[in-house]
Amino acid sequence: MGHIIKNDTVKVMAGKDKGKTGKVLRINPEKKRAIVQGVNFAIKHLKKTKQDSEGGIMHREASIHVSNLAILCKGCNRPTRTGKDILKDGSKTRFCKKCKEAL
Repeated sequence: MGHIIKNDTVKVMAGKDKGKTGKVLRINPEKKRAIVQGVNFAIKHLKKTKQDSEGGIMHREASIHVSNLAILCKGCNRPTRTGKDILKDGSKTRFCKKCKEAL
């Protein structure tokens, strides 16, 4: 599940928003779902409250399963799979499987 993390730029590979790109806002690792900016909008009906909230219809991003997302590589500018590499200092890094550039 660690191949997609917060602030990654991803492309939707399946579903009603296929082909759209966006930035990952939040990840839910237990459910394997992510919220992507500008993708998979859901309609929420709000009731008017006494404070200052107006009622109406609100559009917001709903979660999408991570299996439907692919990371966009900055080097080759294509959706790609990722690999993990351990550096000499012991830290882990992700890299693009197509162009071998670090993400």
